[in-house]
Amino acid sequence: MTRIFIDADACPVRDETYRVALRHGVHTFVVANRMIAIPPSPLIERVVVTQGMDVADDWIAEHARAHDIVISADIPLAARCVASGACVLDPRGRVLDENAIGMALAVRNLMDDLRSTGAIMQGGRGFSRADRSSFLSALDTAVVRARKNATRPKPPPFVPPE
Repeated sequence: MTRIFIDADACPVRDETYRVALRHGVHTFVVANRMIAIPPSPLIERVVVTQGMDVADDWIAEHARAHDIVISADIPLAARCVASGACVLDPRGRVLDENAIGMALAVRNLMDDLRSTGAIMQGGRGFSRADRSSFLSALDTAVVRARKNATRPKPPPFVPPE
């Protein structure tokens, strides 16, 4: 069964995620280290973790598995979730999968290095209406794909001839 996990503390697309989750009937976990308002629905569950560095990330990484969807802009968390078979979307709708996560980690590390040396001072561009629209489309596609893949029978394991 497909589930959605939201890394919710600084997520700008919680409301959009709720709409898609409710439309598709997908159980959603809103994980944060503080109380966050959620819609009254048995499909949407708030998880408040203790304060601390990466506690919400750790909770998501421990619970996400194949055919789940994780919403996060945190690249190290995305890498952990991709390793467990989950699909990860950032708030702009970029899919971080096994094909994209290596490059995303490399770019993140490079930007961290450049910021620490003072070569780059400003942050990224602002979040736009087009970003929100891209996210909605990507999430809808991810839910449909995850459900389809979750119901597809697994091929039998390969047994080499003797």
